[in-house]
Amino acid sequence: MDLTSSYQRQPDKSDIRAHHRFWPKRLPHAIKLPRTSLWDNLETSARRYPDSAAMVFFDRIFSYADVLEQAGRLAACLHGLGVKKGDRVVLAMQNCPQLVIAHFAILRANAVVVPVNPMNRREELKHYIVDPDAKVAITTSDLAAELACASDALPAPQRLAHLLVTHFTDAFDDKVSGEDAPPAAWSDWLSTRHALPGLLDGQVHSWEDALRVTSAAPELTVGPSDLAILPYTSGTTGLPKGCMHTHASIMHNAVASGLWGNGSAENVVLTVVPMFHITGMVSLMHTSIRGGATLILMPRWDRELAGRLISRWQVTHWTNIPTMVIDLLGSPNFDRFNLSSLVYIGGGGAAMPQAVAQRLYEQYGLSYVEGYGLTETAAPSHSNPLDAPKQQCLGIPFMSTDARVIDPDTLLEVPTGEQGEIIIHGPEVFQGYWKQPQATDMAFIQFDGTRFFRSGDLGYVDPDGYFFLTDRLKRMINASGFKVWPAEVEALMFRHPAVQEACVISTKDSYRGESVKAVLVLRPSHRGTVSEQDIIDWCRDNMAVYKVPRVVQFVDVLPKSGAGKVMWRQLQELEK
Repeated sequence: MDLTSSYQRQPDKSDIRAHHRFWPKRLPHAIKLPRTSLWDNLETSARRYPDSAAMVFFDRIFSYADVLEQAGRLAACLHGLGVKKGDRVVLAMQNCPQLVIAHFAILRANAVVVPVNPMNRREELKHYIVDPDAKVAITTSDLAAELACASDALPAPQRLAHLLVTHFTDAFDDKVSGEDAPPAAWSDWLSTRHALPGLLDGQVHSWEDALRVTSAAPELTVGPSDLAILPYTSGTTGLPKGCMHTHASIMHNAVASGLWGNGSAENVVLTVVPMFHITGMVSLMHTSIRGGATLILMPRWDRELAGRLISRWQVTHWTNIPTMVIDLLGSPNFDRFNLSSLVYIGGGGAAMPQAVAQRLYEQYGLSYVEGYGLTETAAPSHSNPLDAPKQQCLGIPFMSTDARVIDPDTLLEVPTGEQGEIIIHGPEVFQGYWKQPQATDMAFIQFDGTRFFRSGDLGYVDPDGYFFLTDRLKRMINASGFKVWPAEVEALMFRHPAVQEACVISTKDSYRGESVKAVLVLRPSHRGTVSEQDIIDWCRDNMAVYKVPRVVQFVDVLPKSGAGKVMWRQLQELEK
């Protein structure tokens, strides 16, 4: 029996790198993975801790036994709707118990989860139906009409056949008051007032009806090598691309994150980072469910609610983006909150300001632990060791992972301290882009005889082996941790009848770090009749709010190269 593999053995002396001097002594450098599916993680935790709280949502507690039963019933419902092994099912929700239940139900039905940002509008949603060939979607009632309209606007063969809709109030009492109540400003979209839409050539099903199904779920036939999750990521060109993740690639980071973060069934995890996003999905949902921990769910950010939840439920672990921490610390009610239960606080997506990190350490003894990863790497490919973190740093290569910095032109490794492109190899790296073999080939290189993923991010390694981000090889705007890809925003803006040419760049934002700016050339027929605010208002109706330009500038001409390409770098440098 071979007891080793490229990811399971401990490194010999030739493998030791600078960062191993700071490696947690309690942990191996690489781990063995269970030969089971992601569904088995929920089933095992429910068998071990049936009465323990898996999730808390306002006034309602869901035990592990509850989650297992409801996910099994929903899997049987999906099977009855014709979902077969390998079929892709769209899941568009903000954080709520139904998202977790639906996510695992799709996996239990031997199908593939297509997580979709609920902020997307109908024009964007069309792509998430057509590209993965999805025939079934699950969403909340506040988003159902938008998803139905997106489906109805498609040619008949590409439309959804089934839309399963839940109200947020299927998971909590809408009459709850006091400390357990949601913010008053959320009452509209949390309410049951949203009527179920119709669906051309398809059927709409309620959550209640789905959970009444009593037939058995299909036999579980998926394993480590089967496709499990198809999250979408944008890039420098065109529409978002699906990242193919198997049960094994997600499993690795679920297991490794639990070990790295001292995970146990005693953990209480504030879950406000969205679980449609790879970080929330893997580092929070899958890691916590596998470990038998408790998820305290927030559908969206509200600093007063966050402070109350941490205090009331004695939250131990909080993964976030730095703007959340800054906002909470700025609350006029901050002195009323009790954050003493926290033993871990960290995140990624943007650097934590030094002054804020220092305040956390001085007031609570907490070191803010930053990490780094992409949709293609199932979130962490790097993380700071909890006992030896560096601030404003990506950390060191994660468990079982090798990462290097190369010259993006020569593809040779650069010396310590020199800037280059970060490349990554490990079991958490995706299999490739859905239906895009050419893009997949371009995303990987052979380095030292091994297949490495090209991150498109520029950085350097310090003498201790810690990685730092310096710039981006790809065009990307980081707005409060949300990645905005200019090419995608430009493609959407060209649908406005007044827009002749568009170039999207980043602009500095004191709170969000970066915001979106659109530099536009208007068609002659619309000049003087369309204002900057008109464009912004149109964008709000046609794209996710975090992609909407905060600034619009009209110009007579965009700078172009001799080949006729818009010179976006020139506009970006002028903005800086």
